[in-house]
Amino acid sequence: MMMQNDVLRDFDRLVQRTFNTQLSPERVNAMPMDAWRDEQGFHAEIDLPGIDPESIDVAIERNVMTIRAQRPKPEGRRNVLGNERVWGHFSREFILGEHLDTENISANYADGVLSLDIGLAESAKPRKIKILRGKSTKSITR
Repeated sequence: MMMQNDVLRDFDRLVQRTFNTQLSPERVNAMPMDAWRDEQGFHAEIDLPGIDPESIDVAIERNVMTIRAQRPKPEGRRNVLGNERVWGHFSREFILGEHLDTENISANYADGVLSLDIGLAESAKPRKIKILRGKSTKSITR
């Protein structure tokens, strides 16, 4: 069953990326964002204004980070004069590099912006190799 779910999820991702749509009937909205890498790691700022922080879900599976959020449509509004704000489900996926420390992710939501920071894995950080001094134990014969 796990393998079937993986295949279906991967296929849904492929359809969503290729055709900018998804197979599920519910519309999913994009999230505007900025993302960048520097010597500390990967950083992203995602605009989610008016979202309840409790509705934001950030998950990592293998090297794919998925962010989901929801803003419910208000009920009981009559005589609506304008309806430009986006309601419903929001989703975004990132394919992360293998040299990021996905065990230690910092996430913060303030002023309608979700900030994510993922540091470099220790194996990806530059390091100096110590050179030992000593007599060679090898001899050269001619």
